[in-house]
Amino acid sequence: MTVLLTGAAGRIGAALADRLPVLGWALRPFDRVPTDRGFVGDITSRADLDAAMDGVTAVVHLAGQPTEAPWPVVRDANIEGTFQVFEAARRHGVARVVYASSNHATGFTPVVPALPADAPARPDTLYGVSKVFGEALGRYYADRYGIRVACVRIGTFAPTPPDIRALSTWLSPGDCARLVDACLQAPDLTYALVWGVSANRRRTWSLDEARALGYEPQDDAEVYADQVPAGETFESDGYVGGGFTSAGFGIDEVAARA
Repeated sequence: MTVLLTGAAGRIGAALADRLPVLGWALRPFDRVPTDRGFVGDITSRADLDAAMDGVTAVVHLAGQPTEAPWPVVRDANIEGTFQVFEAARRHGVARVVYASSNHATGFTPVVPALPADAPARPDTLYGVSKVFGEALGRYYADRYGIRVACVRIGTFAPTPPDIRALSTWLSPGDCARLVDACLQAPDLTYALVWGVSANRRRTWSLDEARALGYEPQDDAEVYADQVPAGETFESDGYVGGGFTSAGFGIDEVAARA
């Protein structure tokens, strides 16, 4: 099976490009910048996607604006771009799409134990809104066209947990590859929302939905707990989205920093 990996030059994309072939997947990288044996193109371009999508059996869609930004940036990359990716998948008869959503799709949800992966949308930013859009678009393409879609609400992706919050929300590069591999293989997948998180001792997000697809995480952020700076505590720590729920991420504040 050939898997189109959009955003292959990004942090998560590069980690998956290294690991998914080891798990048996033939990758076709796609990014706006050159990658090893990859396609150079833009996800908002139908022509670029058609050229890259030919002969593909699955898509792992990571490309887009990776954090909060002014609306035109988020809109073009994460709304229009994601639509074009799903449309190209439909045109080319692609059977499965793994979509990189985010915990910020439900950022204003209070932190509680074992929060289900299908917790209702409560986006904390316009970036989060765009990820909710992608999840809804995936639901549409699953129901209307029968594409098997897994939406991964990614936590804190990093080589090691960078702060105290990440001791709960960390997704290791190895577990990220294991989760995507499970989403690509799961025989009973129709449409699923899953948390992108490792088996962290302090985790508050449920792994039940991801494990139902065959995901078995192997890493625990607690191994790095003594290396994480103590830091301050904030009111925003009580929400899934952490600091993205703070006043500094309002529309006007983000525009002023741009």
